[in-house]
Amino acid sequence: MPHTVPHTSATPSTSRPALRLVSTRDMERDEWLRLRREGLGSSDAAAAVGLNPYQSPLELWMHKTGRGDLLPAIDPSDDSSPMYWGTLLEPIVAAHYTRRTGNKVRRINAILQHPKLPWMRANIDREVVGAPDVQILECKTTGLHGAKLWKDGVPHYVQLQVMHQLAVTGKRAADVAVLICGQELQVHRIERDKTLIAQLIALEEQFWQYVQSGTPPPADASDSSAQALRSLYPQDTGDTIDLTDDENGNQAFAQLLQIRELLSGWEAQEALLKYQIQQRMGQASHARFAAGSVSWKRSKDSREFNATKFQQEQPDVAQFYMHSKPGSRRFLVHADK
Repeated sequence: MPHTVPHTSATPSTSRPALRLVSTRDMERDEWLRLRREGLGSSDAAAAVGLNPYQSPLELWMHKTGRGDLLPAIDPSDDSSPMYWGTLLEPIVAAHYTRRTGNKVRRINAILQHPKLPWMRANIDREVVGAPDVQILECKTTGLHGAKLWKDGVPHYVQLQVMHQLAVTGKRAADVAVLICGQELQVHRIERDKTLIAQLIALEEQFWQYVQSGTPPPADASDSSAQALRSLYPQDTGDTIDLTDDENGNQAFAQLLQIRELLSGWEAQEALLKYQIQQRMGQASHARFAAGSVSWKRSKDSREFNATKFQQEQPDVAQFYMHSKPGSRRFLVHADK
């Protein structure tokens, strides 16, 4: 988190209990999604401040401003999705947390709201009952790829999610129970941090101003931002925009040219070193070095369908199997010589 706290008119933290905005028991998913758009929930916290590895501020802004339908649809019943398995395994993680710690938990079937900041909301996985030192349980699951984010403890984006919950509820502490690769349960304690909460609220409030004004936040370097931009601007008009007097635009373009030149040089150097090693290996499949090893092996022969020849020789049949594929915008850079 940044050390400089932006100005905010809001009180950064509260010890007052959260407001129960609405019950989620038997709530339709569309209604739940509508209510989510009206505020920032705990799962939005890290994305709002630019620290979610899976979602950029720009993509989150699209969801909060009613532009989420432009993004690729996510099927909540897709059993190849981590979200699907996280929801399915949440009760199991909660039950094993109780078995591990002895702490009893119960569901909170409601959207909670900060008593002073109506845009700041939270859904809590479980409330810990009767434990003086912890009040909230956050359940997580992660697979092989996500496990590396947990090797040093709770990832920053999950810490911010939990700190958001503590800010909304005024509670002292939360436990994060994470099931790693389906077989290892870890339990981590996160204590309330007033300084971090003040920073988080200030930064979230900045993001919420983007939402209220309808102004998109700056894109970052993530795949999420790339997807958001493709979804926001799928078509081009053929017009030319003149940015020769735009200081920020010209600076970005000059840096882009410089970085591309550097990358080109490094790519050429990489190719030279690779070819030198290949030449030294000759027909060998592997080579060992003091710092590691390389392999240079021939792949198995394969067969491929010659679509061009098929279209030439069987045009009527080929046409039956043809389908249109939507085009996409290409970003090409042309430097003045």
